[in-house]
Amino acid sequence: DGKPVSLSPLESQPHSPRYTASSQREHESLEVRVREVEEENRVLRKQLSLAQGRAPAHRHGNHSRTYSMEEGTGDSESLRAGIVAGNSSECGQQPAVEKCETIHVAIVCAGYNASRDVVTLVKSVLFHRRNPLHFHLIADAIAKQILATLFQTWMVPAVRIDFYDADELKSEVSWIPNKHYSGIYGLMKLVLTKTLPSNLERVIVLDTDITFATDIAELWAVFHKFKGQQVLGLVENQSDWYLGNLWKNHRPWPALGRGYNTGVILLLLDKLRKMKWEQMWRLTAERELMSMLSTSLADQDIFNAVIKQNPFLVYQLPCFWNVQLSDHTRSEQCYRDVSDLKVIHWNSPKKLRVKNKHVEFFRNLYLTFLEYDGNLLRRELFGCPSEADVNSENLQKQLSELDEDDLCYEFRRERFTVHRTHLYFLHYEYEPASDNTDVTLVAQLSMDRLQMLEAICKHWEGPISLALYLSDAEAQQFLRYAQGSEVLMSRHNVGYHIVYKEGQFYPVNLLRNVAMKHISTPYMFLSDIDFLPMYGLYEYLRKSVIQLDLANTKKALIVPAFETLRYRLSFPKSKAELLSMLDMGTLFTFRYHVWTKGHAPTNFAKWRTATTPYRVEWEADFEPYVIVRKDCPEYDRRFVGFGWNKVAHIMELDAQEYEFTVLPNAYMIHMPHAPSFDITKFRSNKQYRICLKTLKEEFQQDMSRHYGFAALKYLTAENNS
Repeated sequence: DGKPVSLSPLESQPHSPRYTASSQREHESLEVRVREVEEENRVLRKQLSLAQGRAPAHRHGNHSRTYSMEEGTGDSESLRAGIVAGNSSECGQQPAVEKCETIHVAIVCAGYNASRDVVTLVKSVLFHRRNPLHFHLIADAIAKQILATLFQTWMVPAVRIDFYDADELKSEVSWIPNKHYSGIYGLMKLVLTKTLPSNLERVIVLDTDITFATDIAELWAVFHKFKGQQVLGLVENQSDWYLGNLWKNHRPWPALGRGYNTGVILLLLDKLRKMKWEQMWRLTAERELMSMLSTSLADQDIFNAVIKQNPFLVYQLPCFWNVQLSDHTRSEQCYRDVSDLKVIHWNSPKKLRVKNKHVEFFRNLYLTFLEYDGNLLRRELFGCPSEADVNSENLQKQLSELDEDDLCYEFRRERFTVHRTHLYFLHYEYEPASDNTDVTLVAQLSMDRLQMLEAICKHWEGPISLALYLSDAEAQQFLRYAQGSEVLMSRHNVGYHIVYKEGQFYPVNLLRNVAMKHISTPYMFLSDIDFLPMYGLYEYLRKSVIQLDLANTKKALIVPAFETLRYRLSFPKSKAELLSMLDMGTLFTFRYHVWTKGHAPTNFAKWRTATTPYRVEWEADFEPYVIVRKDCPEYDRRFVGFGWNKVAHIMELDAQEYEFTVLPNAYMIHMPHAPSFDITKFRSNKQYRICLKTLKEEFQQDMSRHYGFAALKYLTAENNS
């Protein structure tokens, strides 16, 4: 693959006592020779590829491939010989896959956690791949929502995704009792011949706990080695499970020898259909269940029972295609060196905590992909045209219309940037309230505000929707933080939506829109992560929603905002206690010292004595925190980082004739923190401030065009302020 030849450690240690001037000359001449050999190899590869391009390709159905000289037999004896000889791939033995041939991969995925696992698997495949990929995802409603959004926003060239409803397939396998932790979804690989398109001839089937250490095209090329009636490519099971000697009275399902592991399967779908695979596995399962009563290892038990009866169906893959890292396996016999590894399978419930002599190496390889920046995998496949994608084309058109010489180009570009988004990063459960009054707290944050989460959860018992702006590595830090927090783990009604970092600005309004879009309640409280709501605010808002008939009126209910400069605050339990702290100087009205206009229209003097809700009018630069119906307008994405991001939204609510109503017994308190990076940029960077002013003016012009005469007041108010 044109990889540089690495010198041994002894040859590359200039401080070694044996390292002389002559050995240095030898070293240099060796390096020159290595470069010459690499250049010769490059020219040779180019000539070979040209020759292959001229040679007629053997076509079969809708897939084309070029055959190698060495076909392989797939029988156990030659495999054992291969393992003894070492697993390293020789160039001449590797069958070639045509340059732009599409590789089909099927994965069964259900639930929140499995969706995270799929992403790591896909990253490892994308990292090594050189071919177009078509993923066939058998997913439940949760996984489909998460993964459809993820791939849509990932925008990886030459990757196609199709979904198949796992819930519709339940009836096909629900009659099989299964003790395995994968549940009913662990049986769905059995029905792929029925589920996948009838014109799809072959597919690689993968478990979600798989990590690739090589190009998946190498595995795809193994299909041409199948002979006769071989229709299943499988690796031998590396544990003693099917030998039946793990404990007293251990009685596994029937299997051929050690049996086969179904974490990686090559399926020849067209031949399986002709063999009536559906009928074959059903009859076998019915017969065995009469005595076994249930499966212990889900689909794997049934695959093995079928193979026991029909050994001619299986092509045995070398075991480096599925190195199984469960306890007490023979996985160490699959490789002599780490370069032999192809696929790592974390098939123990313990996952990364499994016992293995080289587990640290495997764990680091897995963590590399876990934390790898997925944006780097958006690279084009050289020489393989991607299918036309409407979203990509629209994005390119919008970007091409921008002037790159414009000093505010980066600001304008951010509005069109598509950020990879992973919804519901953690498990989420929400039971809708029967009275239709439920309110979701909506906020956004980055890694430096993570410490606020526990406090907010203690203050607000209702549902929460959070958009977190993180890198891939930070997302894993957040996961560990959340899983280590009793407070966060005890709450299942918090939706955590990861928006992955890209570009130089904090896309505050995009984050707000993501959090708003994925609420499950009729109403939402548009807050910020630095604020703690008063105790009991959730129930108070639900009562206010009814009292003020929010369902049938266009209202924005205002929660008055205060702040403290003290990191340790005895949080006021009531309005009376808050007013006392206000008088003592422990609390202030929010931004009283630096930006009075932002909250002045709330009329804090009136609020002190108010016992009923009261209406206030919009004024320039007003940016209160409000409760609105879920159908309210989105935030304007042109505003990024610091400045005008909330002001513009409140202006739009006013333009749409929302009535601003202050709640007399509600409050929230801003907690102190270090200044954000974006406010520092705003204060120190003159160009930043100029661009923000330009964007404000353009927004107001857009408002005038959209809302007509009624919007003129915004221009007037801005000029007077």
